[in-house]
Amino acid sequence: MLSTHLELVGLTLGMRPVGGTTEGMVVGGDRVVWGGWKFGLPQMHESLITRYERPDFFQDTMRRGRFKRFQHDHHFMEIDGHTLLTEKLRFSMPLGWPGKMVGRYVVLPHLSAAMRSRLELLRRVAEGEEWRHYLAEAESRLEQSA
Repeated sequence: MLSTHLELVGLTLGMRPVGGTTEGMVVGGDRVVWGGWKFGLPQMHESLITRYERPDFFQDTMRRGRFKRFQHDHHFMEIDGHTLLTEKLRFSMPLGWPGKMVGRYVVLPHLSAAMRSRLELLRRVAEGEEWRHYLAEAESRLEQSA
């Protein structure tokens, strides 16, 4: 599942894994600490893969970070030989109504654009030959987790 490959995720997040699992593909129970800069501020976001049901579903949940709550579901379905990826993102911001306004008018548009960019990157990689690079290096990790 290309969607679980940290290098691909990092390309669209604009952050990189700096702790926990830092390369290859994540599996259930993995912890990833992302570091980088967003909106001119240093960011740290720690995610835990809280559900992993390969090949149909995985979920990452924030353990630490700037959000009050952040959870991201990834559903995969095969349709006519193609993969349909649907995502559901739930988040809330700290700081009451000011946080809610920042979430609605700043964070939500930013996350929407990042998700569109990520989906386009995944489509491009999956439909070309580039996927071989990402999946070949991570194959043994997936076998170990089975």
